[in-house]
Amino acid sequence: MPDWNTRLAVSFQPDGGQPATITPIDQFSPTFSLGAEPLHSVERTHIGVVYQPKSLTFSITVRAIGGVVGQLTSLALTGKLFDILVQEQEGDDWSFSAFVMRRCIITSAQPGAATISGAPSATFSGFSLETTVTPKVGAPVTVPV
Repeated sequence: MPDWNTRLAVSFQPDGGQPATITPIDQFSPTFSLGAEPLHSVERTHIGVVYQPKSLTFSITVRAIGGVVGQLTSLALTGKLFDILVQEQEGDDWSFSAFVMRRCIITSAQPGAATISGAPSATFSGFSLETTVTPKVGAPVTVPV
């Protein structure tokens, strides 16, 4: 069992823009909803499968220090598409070589309250139109919605 000594880097790149690392970041949560339900019949169960459209969503929580929260807020308000890239910054314990959510759009931005102690944070949620996952073992997979 490896010792978890890997640091991940999360960055974004607007269409036609320069990449920027999202830091300091508290959380990045991608969600893949790959809906399928069994098709039943009176004669027997599980005779087939009905696939639903795939849904690729994300949530990012970032400390409101530096310019990243302002850049993400600008992307949200202008409705510009951007890519999110997660990759190893150091170490080699992570299961993936790279994880890219392409053509993302922010659908919700929730700035946190300013408090006496600690920096406020902002949470951004949205969806991706395409995702590419490159595992360390096996072939890369691209999932368009």
